[in-house]
Amino acid sequence: MKTQRFLQSLTQQLSHWRRRYKALRRKSQLLVKVRSQSSKSRRQRFFRSVISDILLYLIKITANKKHRKRKIVLGSMAKSVKQRRGINTVILDWVHQKRFSVVLAIAVLSLTGIIGHKLYNQPQLQVDTIAPQTIRAPYTATIEDRRETEAQRKAVSGSYIPVLIVDTQITEKTDQNLQQLLNEGNEIRAAAGSFPFFDTSVLSISTQHYLRSCSVSEWQTLLLAIENNSKQKSGLSVPKHQSDFSAPYSPLATQKTDFTQALAELEAYRLKTSEQNLSSLIAQISQSREAYAQASVQLLQLETNNSDTVYNNTVLLDLSDDEWAKTQAGIRQSAERILAQGIPSGLLPSILQNAVSLQVQTFVPKNAESLASKLLLAVLQPNLRKDEEQTKQQAKQAADEVTPVMIKVRQGQVIVAKGKNITAWHFEVLEHYQLIRRQNNWLGLAKLAAVVTAAIGIYVWVEKQIKYQLRQRDRLLVLLLALSTPGVLALGIPYTTWSAVGLLLGSFYGPTLGVTVVGLLLLLLCMNSEISMIALLAGAAGGILGSCIAQKLRSREELALLGLAIAVTQGIIYLIAKVLIGAVFSAGWYIVLQETGFFALSGLIWSIVALGLSPYLEKLFDLVTPIRLAELANPNRPLLKRLATETPGTFQHTLFVSTLAEAAAKKLGCNVELVRAGTLYHDIGKMHDPLSFIENQMGGPNKHETEINDPWKSAAVIKKHVTEGLVMARKQLLPTAIQAFIPEHQGTMLIAYFHHQAQQMAEADPSLIVDEAEFRYDGPIPQSRETGIVMLADSCEAALRSLKDATPEQALSMLNNILRARWQDNQMIDSGLTRAEMSEIAQIFVEVWQQFHHKRIAYPKLKASNEKLAQG
Repeated sequence: MKTQRFLQSLTQQLSHWRRRYKALRRKSQLLVKVRSQSSKSRRQRFFRSVISDILLYLIKITANKKHRKRKIVLGSMAKSVKQRRGINTVILDWVHQKRFSVVLAIAVLSLTGIIGHKLYNQPQLQVDTIAPQTIRAPYTATIEDRRETEAQRKAVSGSYIPVLIVDTQITEKTDQNLQQLLNEGNEIRAAAGSFPFFDTSVLSISTQHYLRSCSVSEWQTLLLAIENNSKQKSGLSVPKHQSDFSAPYSPLATQKTDFTQALAELEAYRLKTSEQNLSSLIAQISQSREAYAQASVQLLQLETNNSDTVYNNTVLLDLSDDEWAKTQAGIRQSAERILAQGIPSGLLPSILQNAVSLQVQTFVPKNAESLASKLLLAVLQPNLRKDEEQTKQQAKQAADEVTPVMIKVRQGQVIVAKGKNITAWHFEVLEHYQLIRRQNNWLGLAKLAAVVTAAIGIYVWVEKQIKYQLRQRDRLLVLLLALSTPGVLALGIPYTTWSAVGLLLGSFYGPTLGVTVVGLLLLLLCMNSEISMIALLAGAAGGILGSCIAQKLRSREELALLGLAIAVTQGIIYLIAKVLIGAVFSAGWYIVLQETGFFALSGLIWSIVALGLSPYLEKLFDLVTPIRLAELANPNRPLLKRLATETPGTFQHTLFVSTLAEAAAKKLGCNVELVRAGTLYHDIGKMHDPLSFIENQMGGPNKHETEINDPWKSAAVIKKHVTEGLVMARKQLLPTAIQAFIPEHQGTMLIAYFHHQAQQMAEADPSLIVDEAEFRYDGPIPQSRETGIVMLADSCEAALRSLKDATPEQALSMLNNILRARWQDNQMIDSGLTRAEMSEIAQIFVEVWQQFHHKRIAYPKLKASNEKLAQG
């Protein structure tokens, strides 16, 4: 219980001090009062009271025997606090006054430190420098010769046999080409007809082949011989001048044998059957000869049109149907086995021919081997390609297995003599013994700091040009986001936060500031020669794209699509840059495309990280983005649902004020989303006592006349809707920019109705004193154009609702009087609105009023009979 009471007391004191501090800052009198002696004494009393409470609590929870010792400690600590309070006060006051300069100094130091991290702890003795003195080994050690080890590993890696894999696309294309050739053969054989065309028990295969392929003269001689034999009705006998058929066509010995065999088989068939069947067979032979002749013509045309064709002889037509089917199956099987084993590039033709011959001998009929070999050699091509990734992995594994080259350096041995050039090996030995004399490169750091300062100066100039006024917390957020990019690079990760920085800065502060930060970061990082310029340009392009578009989007889904666009942009620019410098020809397309994919993926990942961090950063740094404002303006938000339910009149008033204010904000180029959201919450405080406001009384009795009947109390109740509204807004963690609409829409205006009542009562009773301050809102007056517009819209809303039959000129005159009164009451001096803009605002309000109160069609009244009929 004691602990709880103490913490509660301490919390109350801290809350009281925080409210007082904010009030002083709002009235622009903080610095004057801090300098004054009374403020110093007040702060001293506060610190003294806090420390006293802590020490007294510690004293109370200890045993009684230690009370005296604790009091001594309390006295001594109080004295030390008294001695230090002056120094602490001066330091805190100076930091508060110079907080902008402090933030800039932090920015210069942090950016210089991170971007120039390579300039710290640099070796004084470097490779290719002259040794200032002779340096000896302080003790014996075995040191790895990294250069020699790396050379051996490179040699092993370079001599490693590449890993080959079958290229399925080439294999599929080879199969297609082979099938196309086989289809051509099928078409030619189809033209020749089926073979054998007759029963092989009657006419042998060789005889049938001879009968359909022999010359016309041979065929005529054969027919004449059959006819003569038929007349003689005896064995094979022909006239002498006809038996010597070699004279007219000069046949070879094999042709004579084929002729004799064919004539004998035909005669045997005639003897077994009738003359009619023989005539039918001869007719069938004639048809087969015609088909064979047509197929031969097609084969000749194919050879004429394509000299490289494999069908340049009649082997295709000599095969029987069964042999051709076996040949096709054997060709496919041979091609499948050869392609499965793989054909490497640069393979000698003789080796491929031998492999094809071995396969053909196994799967293809003997008489079709030559044709099958030609077919396969015509379509087979190398289908093995180098597997870059697997080759790299195995080469790396082989290189890793190389034993490091170790060299023993004995104590006292000269590492490098004075005046000699320091080689890479000397540097490794000196590094091992920690003799390279590391130091900071202060000159390089100073140059870098000067460039960073110039860049920050450009940023400050741009910040002053934009309309958005940044707070110190905003500048800290910009600095943190800017530091993330070189910070990730310092860790050795090339895929840094460009997309996240551009997307967040563009969403929070607009495109101008986002592009400025990304561009300046690009210039600063270009000074580091170790970073890839292509990676920097591609990343910066993605960041600039995010900066330019982010604030125009109104949903998280659109931001997610923007993340995809950023990723694609980074990848495309990276690829184009690599192509322009010719990297694809030296490193290979595979590696470049892989790097491009990684770079694009990094842009997407950082965009996702930015989207995830965005809501937390909005809360932590009290930011309002268009998306967050759209979410706050959702009527399903708890406060807005309560406002519509508990105070329906105030809710309708709020909607009309929002309509007026949005139209004016859009016309004047203000933040329309902020005006919309701020207007919806500007009167939430009326929920604390809805019936105290006339719009919620719904024609019922006026509480101020029936219950309160005291203008001072009534004014206090009316004023309370501002303080209660702020309490509700803080409880719901609304942004400060939204909370500002609650007090600033009333400013320090006079509650005229009750002030007038009080004056009347004072006239009747001289003892009553009317203080105008009691009837004015506490303020502050509008501090921005947006809150100023809402004050004017709130002031004109009731007047516009009261107008029914007024002309636009009369409405404009009345509004100008209201706005003139606000101007003369000094409510607009801090808002940034000019008198000319206020006149323009009045005109806009009248236009909106005309849209809401346009003339309607006057419908004719129903007659009595029609009314009864309608009712019936």
